[in-house]
Amino acid sequence: MSLHLEATVADRDVDVSLDIADGEVVAILGPNGAGKSTVLAAIAGVLRPDAGRGVLGDDVLFDIGAGTWQPAYARGTALLAQDPLLFPHLDAVDNVAFGPRSAGRTRAQSRATAMTWLAEVDAAELARRKPSDLSGGQAQRIAVARALAAEPRLLLLDEPMAALDITVVPAMRQVLKRVLAGRSAIIVTHDVLDALLLADRVVVMEGGRIVEEGPTKEVLERPRSTFGAGIAGLNLMRGRSVGTAVCTASGSLVSGLSDESLPEDTDAVAVFSPSAVGVYVEPPAGSPRNVFASTIRELEPRGAQVRVRTDELSADVTLPVVAELDLVPGKQVFLVVKASEVTIYPA
Repeated sequence: MSLHLEATVADRDVDVSLDIADGEVVAILGPNGAGKSTVLAAIAGVLRPDAGRGVLGDDVLFDIGAGTWQPAYARGTALLAQDPLLFPHLDAVDNVAFGPRSAGRTRAQSRATAMTWLAEVDAAELARRKPSDLSGGQAQRIAVARALAAEPRLLLLDEPMAALDITVVPAMRQVLKRVLAGRSAIIVTHDVLDALLLADRVVVMEGGRIVEEGPTKEVLERPRSTFGAGIAGLNLMRGRSVGTAVCTASGSLVSGLSDESLPEDTDAVAVFSPSAVGVYVEPPAGSPRNVFASTIRELEPRGAQVRVRTDELSADVTLPVVAELDLVPGKQVFLVVKASEVTIYPA
């Protein structure tokens, strides 16, 4: 079912416009506090925006200006969060049967539907267990089955795997990949693998606004937002185009290569890998390169390499380089990257 959403929530500084196609799975990514969960809450009807309109298929979920507001139970959406929120006094099959029963089906019909969905999420053998007898991964499978048994027109998943043990997450992803096929769904996540494996399209939010959206592969290969670059493991510097370079707000000029013509003085980004960045303790001499003076913020061990993070950029160096240069947080360094390693494109 297609969705069109326009929503403003003033006290959370969220202002978004979002469209979901029928049968499309969209991942919303962004840092904590970006407004991702607020968007889901507005769609589900558990939060009333200050302004805006939401339309699911042909049904108006809300239109603040016109005074239209459908209650959450009448919207045809299902919201699945980190906490499974199973009814503790009901076993798994009756938890899943709750939706069909609420829709007026008989007890036998509801249980038959519940068993179908329990089998779909590989949890049929858990039918008679109470929530207190389930592991975290098992409880989340039951929650997914309960959400789907209600036959939602739009499934909303808010960090559904964030509370799970890391060992059960891959199996849960496979369950979601199977049950989401052909369904309209929105999944809020911090994990790039969720986007890669589950989503047709990615929306990136920062500061309560959508700053980037597009097909998952495109966003990860050519990010246009700071967060998008971060999850793709790339450095991104934003500014205005100057020939084949980008001039940042701080005055840094980043030279690079572009596979398309950039109009002069337009928004552009320079993107490059941390592995392309050299770290020096003295200003380097030699061929023309991009040089940025900075201060080390932290060092992150990554096997045989160490990621050196500054406030602006990241660089990957070997352990011997860390020891030789005595790299420690707070040290002033010069980060160097060849122009041939930098890709420049419109922002």
